Amino acid sequence: MADNDGPDQYGVVLYYKYTPIPDVDQLFSFYDSNCNSLGLLGRVRLAPDGVNVTIGGKLSLLEKHIAAVKSNSLFEGTDFKLASCHHPLNDQVAKECGFTSLSIRVVKELVTFSPHPLLKSPEISNAGTHLSAVEFHSVLQSAGPLLEKENPSNHKKLVLLDARNLYETRIGKFKTPNVETLDPGIRQYSDLPSWIDDNSERFRGNRVLMYCTGGIRCEMASAYIRSKGAGFENVFQLFGGIQRYLEQFPDGGFFKGKNFVFDHRISVGSSDANIMGACLLCGSSFDDYSSRCRCNHCRMLVLVCDSCQKKDALYVCELCQKHGKGYGSIPLIENDESQVITQPIKLKTVPSDDTTLSPQIHSRHGSKPSRKLRILCLHGFRQNASGFKGRTASLVKKLKSIAELVFVDAPHELPFIYQPCLQEPNSKDLSSLSQQSPPPANCRKKFAWLVSPDFSGASESNWKKADGQFDPLQYQQQTDGFDVSLAYLKTVFSQAGPFDGIMGFSQGAAMAAAVSARRGRPGGEMDFRFVILCSGFALNLPDSVGGSINCPSLHIFGNEQGNDRQIANQASRDLAASFEEGCSVIIEHDSGHMIPTRSPYIDEIRDFLHRFL
Repeated sequence: MADNDGPDQYGVVLYYKYTPIPDVDQLFSFYDSNCNSLGLLGRVRLAPDGVNVTIGGKLSLLEKHIAAVKSNSLFEGTDFKLASCHHPLNDQVAKECGFTSLSIRVVKELVTFSPHPLLKSPEISNAGTHLSAVEFHSVLQSAGPLLEKENPSNHKKLVLLDARNLYETRIGKFKTPNVETLDPGIRQYSDLPSWIDDNSERFRGNRVLMYCTGGIRCEMASAYIRSKGAGFENVFQLFGGIQRYLEQFPDGGFFKGKNFVFDHRISVGSSDANIMGACLLCGSSFDDYSSRCRCNHCRMLVLVCDSCQKKDALYVCELCQKHGKGYGSIPLIENDESQVITQPIKLKTVPSDDTTLSPQIHSRHGSKPSRKLRILCLHGFRQNASGFKGRTASLVKKLKSIAELVFVDAPHELPFIYQPCLQEPNSKDLSSLSQQSPPPANCRKKFAWLVSPDFSGASESNWKKADGQFDPLQYQQQTDGFDVSLAYLKTVFSQAGPFDGIMGFSQGAAMAAAVSARRGRPGGEMDFRFVILCSGFALNLPDSVGGSINCPSLHIFGNEQGNDRQIANQASRDLAASFEEGCSVIIEHDSGHMIPTRSPYIDEIRDFLHRFL
């Protein structure tokens, strides 16, 4: 490694800019050419409303990059945070943070603020007033007088809001006497809007001062607070974030501990060596995330000191502990990019590799995300998880760079049944008619999410002769067993979650839609962001509410000539209509009772999922 004064000194630059981008493709070409020619690695995110960049390389080459960007009038007034540092030393951290390659990606929005990506985010032009590091410090020092100069008679309470995630705040935060500091304790940034909604009275009529790592998250969050109208106008934010504050106050000022950063440096501290963090297990002072220990349930980073780290150990973060999740998980059978959860659900310790993170890959139309989407898959009537996984093998393969599919058996085990053979093609003697023999023993069990009213609930190992002809549509009228399946899925979410979305097929889609209708209700225990409903139909449940399901959804079903003999086109259309307008995407195909994976259908499926990355 070169010394700090050498020409090859390494550095990192971070910057963002909210501004309308007239030609995203042209800007993509600029970053592609410039960064590759200078040998810069890291992440570049481009959206119609601006850019967000974190890249590293030789300090002298980063300066050339900044000069080239400044020559574009779009970036006038941009705050370029350039810092010298060591080369990436931890390969795992460098890979996870995207500093082993160059990732340039076009995204819908720079920061995913809302948990419902299909819903409109607040207008960034309504963001809070910027305060420099010195102004921010002065406000905290005087507990508010600087802000009150506008109207000295209006003495509002000053509230300090930390807009970062819980694991960031655990190693450092602002601590100021006489100023109330609010730490939402959220797992991810998209959880912040609901927290603000639940705590809006703590902001109403007060002066809100907020901060984050570099400033970009405060832009959207402050605009969201101000969008609430009267009583929420006085919102101010630290321009340049904690990073600019520590540059201005090297001793830390009012900031205690370290600033978590999203590059290979992991954290940046002041000259104050005090440690704010504590080991999750023993409680000793500790603030080093370089081991990348994660919660077994939600995958959030947790602090575990060197003495407490054990091979194949499972950790449960404080948020999961708060919600009653233990140190076990339901058995998972791992297989490439998908998993099968087998019945019955039992708590069991299972060593698990961290497969949620993948390297960043430079791509025009999208790269492997920093975290794959986890999608819980619900099979159809008289199917099972293993069979559904086999039927969707092509889908699993084509989505492997962005999604991990997890398959689960339904809770209602069905008896084996068969139909007698009605005719013998090679025999004219009716007396010779014989029933068709059932398949051999050891057949895979079949399950259902919903069953008929006379369902006994007991599985049978012997084959039963069907009373009559099968009605291929009979299971569309079944609703019994829903409560059992709902409780079962809550357990799956608790023990094997979190899941970003649910994908259901046929009766599994009907179940997923009914679960979506209950999302957000009081007492709800399943948190997910979207549903994919394939060959779905609506259930006639007592508390069903048509046309009001507020959940981003993708509906995939056969068109009128689609040859789906199981689910009518109109049934799937009626289900799609039960979701709020503007919240659903529809894909019709001509492939029958299945999920198509050829173009253009697979491209539309990917486009929908990319909104949630």
